[in-house]
Amino acid sequence: MTPTLKFQWVEGADTTLGLPSYETAGAAGADLRANLEADARAAGHMLQPGARLLIQTGLRVAIPAGFEVQIRPRSGLALKHGITLPNSPGTIDSDYRGPLGVIVMNAGQEAFTITHGMRIAQMVVAPVVQAKFELAEALQSTERGASGFGSTGTH
Repeated sequence: MTPTLKFQWVEGADTTLGLPSYETAGAAGADLRANLEADARAAGHMLQPGARLLIQTGLRVAIPAGFEVQIRPRSGLALKHGITLPNSPGTIDSDYRGPLGVIVMNAGQEAFTITHGMRIAQMVVAPVVQAKFELAEALQSTERGASGFGSTGTH
């Protein structure tokens, strides 16, 4: 089943930027664009090294029950400029209806300008499984046991 996401423009958004889109036939993520406030569209938003900023997409989304949207960095921005998403992957739940914003961080060495219409992140639609939680008297033992944090080796 292919889920359908329904979008609505936030008041004042630049609707000429269009909806998120898959750039290639095999793309897993659809690109999200920066839809800056009218007074910031010409200059953009300067992001200093180490700084983070919430960038609006101008959209609200309705995600079908049983799915989520994951927001992930774009690899080109990360490699070339150090632009990443500090809470990656960000999750948008199916019951959220507020404005869709992306927390962008400059992990690079130089200031970077987020421009109006720039592809700033990608969104991946994924199924959600909700688990049941139970308290147990004991847990089944395994060969690994409680070993963690590097216990399986470095290579």
